Amino acid sequence: MKKLLVALFSIFFFSACNIYRQMVIPTPYYPKNQNNNQIIVQEENQNKTFGQAQEIKPISKAPIKTKNKTIVQRIPFPEAEYAALAKTGDATVKGVIYVITPGGQKIYGKETRLYLNPVTSYSTQWYKESYLGGAKMSKVDPRLFNYLRFTTSDETGHFEFLNVPSGSYYLIGVVKCGTECGYAPEKNIRIAKKISVIGKEVKEVTLSKTLQ
Repeated sequence: MKKLLVALFSIFFFSACNIYRQMVIPTPYYPKNQNNNQIIVQEENQNKTFGQAQEIKPISKAPIKTKNKTIVQRIPFPEAEYAALAKTGDATVKGVIYVITPGGQKIYGKETRLYLNPVTSYSTQWYKESYLGGAKMSKVDPRLFNYLRFTTSDETGHFEFLNVPSGSYYLIGVVKCGTECGYAPEKNIRIAKKISVIGKEVKEVTLSKTLQ
């Protein structure tokens, strides 16, 4: 009886093992003859290969221009330069502002705002980069407005600044022009010019620009 039980147990044990072996299906990534270390290495290699494939063949996209790439950053505000500027003066700056159309017609800046901007490294950067170069610049330091002098032209484009301190300035104004200048809708045309005054001088200036 004892031998019979042993024989039955042996048959059942080996049959069960055979059934288990038939149900275990090796995955295509982890063959049965690999140990755990080999599996880890294989995973790392697959990840590296996948990363390299992405770098070699990126998804093609049109280049995107961000604002930071097109804006010229202003230099730090030079407090010492502005602190050294004369605060009062007796000079006068007066003149007329207009643009000349391609057809030779003068369009005057009627009741337009003009201002004198002292020549410093800060304003010179603006003059070269923005006015002459056409670049867009970062936001201006609000302290600059403490050193600007403003006036408004009359109906004929004539203007006048009084009590101007001796020194060099960028004289800046805007003329609005529409179909006469070939613009639709109307466009603001900025004009800037470097000038200098001394003492009680009366400086007469023509602030003009010829359109192409």
